Amino acid sequence: MEIRQVVVTGQHQVELQTLPWEEEPGPDEALIETEYTFISAGTELANYSGKEPKVFEPGSWCAYPWKSGYANVGIVKAVGAKVTRAVPGQRVFTFGPHASAFRMSERRLIIPVPDDIDPALAAASRMAGVAATAVILSEIPRNAWVAVFGLGMVGNLAAQMFQHLGCRVIGIEPAGRRRELAGRCGLDLTVGGSPEEVQQAISDMTGGQMAQITVDAVGHSAVVMQALKATANFGQLVLLGSPRVPVQGNLTELLSDVHLRWITIRGGLEWCLPVYSELSKTESLYSKQEMVFDWIRRKKLNLAPLLSHRVTPDRIKEAYDGLLNQPEVYTGVVLDWN
Repeated sequence: MEIRQVVVTGQHQVELQTLPWEEEPGPDEALIETEYTFISAGTELANYSGKEPKVFEPGSWCAYPWKSGYANVGIVKAVGAKVTRAVPGQRVFTFGPHASAFRMSERRLIIPVPDDIDPALAAASRMAGVAATAVILSEIPRNAWVAVFGLGMVGNLAAQMFQHLGCRVIGIEPAGRRRELAGRCGLDLTVGGSPEEVQQAISDMTGGQMAQITVDAVGHSAVVMQALKATANFGQLVLLGSPRVPVQGNLTELLSDVHLRWITIRGGLEWCLPVYSELSKTESLYSKQEMVFDWIRRKKLNLAPLLSHRVTPDRIKEAYDGLLNQPEVYTGVVLDWN
């Protein structure tokens, strides 16, 4: 059997290739035929553009040629003898690749998609799962001020989640069109301008106390420093994005501020969560995705306005370049494999 699969072959090089493929699932695997996948504008573009240095390290997880994608919704066609979390005919969400079909071990997360959720929207909800990590690991005071730096898809969704939990949220974003989009998603307070103007605006809005929780949803060390200055004494700074680009600066400035003002810095990489958990008080990738689906169904999470493009997989180069070079226009791209 042959499948179609997106392969990043080099820096700024991506192809939809036809590849040979073994159809029979292993004992703990489900065979899934893809309906929709969603492009991660963070991880995928970092690897596509070469911003992630590991793409040049042979043997690394993303070394070229790299089979991209980790947001997939499809129909289960067959399951192995040991699979208990999926049955043939079921629509499921997985961390599957941009491919027309694939085999997925249930140890890597398989979760049913509710019937009343648009499957394309379910694929895009992968970014809401990333954003939800900031909510899960934060200690949220009552009526807290939260400042989210970066209103791309992940930042926008994180801001929505904090607002849903009763926080007073300020979204910080230099791009006017992203701030306008955030407003259409229900965010009441957004700020643009220079770092100095942003700090003053946050001070004015919070009555000088600044934000008890700040979130870097950009993945840039300079933005982390800006968020630190906006964090209240005894507050929390959440690193939701993955810093990749080296930034020159004074490390003592960071450490001194953290030390003197008793600030907690929290790493927000979701992969530190277990895939499944039998304990009700232990969060997992599965329970996090269940929460995301529930919030979408109850209209507590406004995801649809963020989907700007639905394209066929053969347009993957156009989609990657659009997301990279026109982020205000390409706010979210779904690949339609139907």
